[in-house]
Amino acid sequence: MLRFLDPKKLTLPTASEALAGHDQPMPVPDRHFVNSARLEPPFPDQTERAIFGMGCFWGAERIFWKISGVYTTAVGYAGGFTRHPTYQEVCSGQTGHTEAVLVVFMPFQVTYERLLQAFWENHDPTQGMRQGNDTGTQYRSAIYYTSPAQRRVAEVSCGAFQRKLTEMEYGEITTEIEPVSEFYYAEAYHQQYLAKNPDGYCGLGGTGVSYPVGAIVRG
Repeated sequence: MLRFLDPKKLTLPTASEALAGHDQPMPVPDRHFVNSARLEPPFPDQTERAIFGMGCFWGAERIFWKISGVYTTAVGYAGGFTRHPTYQEVCSGQTGHTEAVLVVFMPFQVTYERLLQAFWENHDPTQGMRQGNDTGTQYRSAIYYTSPAQRRVAEVSCGAFQRKLTEMEYGEITTEIEPVSEFYYAEAYHQQYLAKNPDGYCGLGGTGVSYPVGAIVRG
């Protein structure tokens, strides 16, 4: 992944500044490399979608496909303006996207809060436009909710985790919590990358602070 520092890549472009993009979607594999589930809709009835940005999407995707109750995962780009961007375009800082993971889950088997626990505990949400040594707008922390219920849970969980971080003398959470935008699938070689390349790069690292499980009930 790209690690060099370019001041221009620390500021999000406006819609008028962003690259126009492409008309054709990125071709992706029909099936998940790990569990053989579909990567694209249609998904089974009673599943829900969640979209998270937490730095390099290679390691982030691996975290979620290991969670029981997750039907499928895919990596892509969210939160920006450019249509069907390429990886190189996203890394240029001219699309407005962050690297993201689509998580399709079965809520009768795993709660949205459980996914948020994995999200909060496996990256540092206080770092702004970077994650560890990976610097740029494409590495910013983000939650894109797909329903009013997801929004409430995400916001309550954020407040609960902020209190825990403050106790440990961390700064303010910079995670953007926004309604779901278009999720554009990344190139085929990025999908389930660390399953195909077990020794591949993963720059994720949590703060060591545990999420207070049950915060949603108390909230």
